[in-house]
Amino acid sequence: MSDISPDRFIDNVFAYQKTSAVKAAIELDLFSAIGGGADNAETLAAKVNASPRGVRILCDYLTVQELLIKDGNSYRLTPSSSVFLDKRSPACMTSIVDFLAAPEMMRLYLDDPAAFVRNGGSVGLANLAPDHPLWVKFARAMVPFIAPRAQSVAEEVARWPSPPRKVLDVAAGHGAFGIAIGKALPDAGIVALDWRPVLEVALENARREGLGARYTTIAGNAFDVEWGTGYDLVLIPNFLHHFDRDGCVSLLERARRALAPGGAVVVVEMVPNDDRVSPPFPAMFAFVMLGSTPKGDAHTAPELQEMGRAAGFADSTVAPLPPSPQTMIVFR
Repeated sequence: MSDISPDRFIDNVFAYQKTSAVKAAIELDLFSAIGGGADNAETLAAKVNASPRGVRILCDYLTVQELLIKDGNSYRLTPSSSVFLDKRSPACMTSIVDFLAAPEMMRLYLDDPAAFVRNGGSVGLANLAPDHPLWVKFARAMVPFIAPRAQSVAEEVARWPSPPRKVLDVAAGHGAFGIAIGKALPDAGIVALDWRPVLEVALENARREGLGARYTTIAGNAFDVEWGTGYDLVLIPNFLHHFDRDGCVSLLERARRALAPGGAVVVVEMVPNDDRVSPPFPAMFAFVMLGSTPKGDAHTAPELQEMGRAAGFADSTVAPLPPSPQTMIVFR
């Protein structure tokens, strides 16, 4: 039968080579060189200090992967590569490979993948490890990937009838969500909670955006440290997926107790459909959690809403954050 083929299986087996090619191109700053006008193997090789043969083979590979376009012997960026892979673009997100394809992350998934399937989870690297350097790497690398959805959340919150004035950003990391809220709401004070070394990165980012005077921190484990009270908004972005239902309910209970009357909790997550196989990116994210956390998962919207009810919230709303693959859940 014509539709029977091993191609998809072989493509998945070779997937690590795609990561290798992208990492090589980013380290050489190949995409910026092409965007800057160097368009063939010889001129590119001189620009990025590599061999013409190596550059030709890499560019041909990236063309097959639809990250470049080839015309004769010349290469050019695709529209998406021009926006996201050329370092001159304000939307460039090449830094994310420093975390997503970090050597320790690659080893975590490739050394013994059957083990975490057998165990139903992994000891992981850092989801609750005090002051683990991986989260500093995460905070420095992931802002370009996160910033657009942080902006979407901030725009939505700014439209609320009573915009929040006191905001807590739990597991703040890079601080992008709290910083976006602070920029959208000039009267809002932002409190960031995370490990101390990570908070240093968030503070750097806040000061760079002119929020230093309105940005304070709480260092420690989100399950143990005191959060304070009287918050109009508690942000929990990209954190619940590290935990099972009980862990998520515990965090949501802490968030509810920290709220001022009339306050809200905003959760941002990868939320698959109830079938757990669509949309593709959120559905596949469950495997990311299987390989990197003891009990984490990509929770569905009904599951998250039930967790909210268990934590004492009377109401919740679910809204996508297009064009990203993420979803915002608001608990009140």
